[in-house]
Amino acid sequence: MVQKTLNIDLNRVEGDLEFELDVEDGKVIDARCIGVMYRGFEQIMIGRTPRDAAVITPRVCGICGTAHLYAATLALEQIWNVKVPPNATYIRNLCLLTEGIQNDIRQSFLMFLVDFCHDAYRSHPLYQDIMTAFEPFKGRHHLGALEQSRDAVGIIALFGGQWPHSSYMLPGGVVGKPSIRKVIESRDIINKLIRWYESAVIGDSLENWMAESSADTFLASLDNNQSRSQSALGLFTRFSRSIGLHNTGFGTGNMLSFGAVSDPLNPGNYAMSSGVYDAASGEIQPLDQSLIEEHVRYSWFRQYQGGRHPHKGETIPDYQSESDRYTWAKAPRYNGNVMQTGPMAELIIGGDPLVAAFHQKEGASTWLRQFSRLRRIGYSLIQMKQTVEALSQNVNGDFFLPPNPEDEIDGKGFGMIQAARGGLGHWISIKDGVIDRYQIITPTAWNASPRDSHGQHGHWEQSVIGLPVEDVENPLMVGHVIRSHDPCLVCTVHMLPTGKRKRFGV
Repeated sequence: MVQKTLNIDLNRVEGDLEFELDVEDGKVIDARCIGVMYRGFEQIMIGRTPRDAAVITPRVCGICGTAHLYAATLALEQIWNVKVPPNATYIRNLCLLTEGIQNDIRQSFLMFLVDFCHDAYRSHPLYQDIMTAFEPFKGRHHLGALEQSRDAVGIIALFGGQWPHSSYMLPGGVVGKPSIRKVIESRDIINKLIRWYESAVIGDSLENWMAESSADTFLASLDNNQSRSQSALGLFTRFSRSIGLHNTGFGTGNMLSFGAVSDPLNPGNYAMSSGVYDAASGEIQPLDQSLIEEHVRYSWFRQYQGGRHPHKGETIPDYQSESDRYTWAKAPRYNGNVMQTGPMAELIIGGDPLVAAFHQKEGASTWLRQFSRLRRIGYSLIQMKQTVEALSQNVNGDFFLPPNPEDEIDGKGFGMIQAARGGLGHWISIKDGVIDRYQIITPTAWNASPRDSHGQHGHWEQSVIGLPVEDVENPLMVGHVIRSHDPCLVCTVHMLPTGKRKRFGV
């Protein structure tokens, strides 16, 4: 039996990340997901005025700063019992949806689909079609994605002044009203996105695509509908399934979503409901944030027993290079269970019939995870269009209701939203007028967590254990599985001439 260890370096996954895989007889037998950079945002927040959260936390991530801003603002509003006018929620939602769309476009076309252009697939019958569509900086869909994702964030600039690292949300609303000019310009950007999505991505009308509910009917359409077959969605699906991506990358079956697109007129309701999918029962249960805990048994933080709720959590570095601990990431768990989050979880819990049909038929695969991301763009475009129309009917409505200074009290609160990569939560404690404790659990923390106090592997680790590695010099399938979770940038791997341990370049 020949055992080798592959080190796959993943960049820009809300910090630097490595995957360390033990491969024996052509199969992954163990995995360690390693966060290799300590950032310390939670410590930066301690001792600061609470409103600093809306300025500092958007800098946590350069691709989803709007999501962090939204979560931080919600946490403060909960503590101070702040009411928010509908127009402010419309603007917040519009900008968050925009950020999600640019992420879904870039992740799909600039990060995931370019792997299909690898030389190892040159003999595949679809290879020339793939190159024409997805080759970096040459393929028609790659170029289209660059243009559309660039233009989309103009909506955030209209309402937030800049993107990324915007700070236009604050307790009580947003900093500017939705003028007619902003509404019209946003509508133009959305309509352009819809035209591109229909013609290039799905090869059909948005209305027809979102009405699709049958897995078998969709797959059949790839044979009898030329426009859909040659679309980005069609090429992606045909190629993915031909190399078996619908049979890989399952990981844990448990999923969570914090709810997408808050209802401005009925706070607490969502266009895509929050919830927890329990794989054992197949049921969707209500989300209870009190059941969230973080473990540090295999993390480079000061140790404590079991898991702790974020309000009781702490982030105190304790690097021990010679121990069995292996990451700067913590291990979030929900009711003791390993979870995955992201667009697939969002659509299954939110009630999308097509993604649910494929999930029931084939499970939570690598292909379905990426398919859900392309599917979610359609929902986002519809919600964006509806939001702009709602704003156009009431551009002069309130956009900010300032909280009374006497209401800015000490206390504990949390803000939970659905970011592009999945469920994002901020937990804040205010004492003596300053931040006493701040904990953030990102979507990547859920997906890329290490083992917990009970030895349970994190979701990403589970998703690659058992995976065949036919060519250790080009572990492409490992890359497909990992990238389907949206790790933001390609893996970079290097080779070391040792007997048992190798690093490989993909």
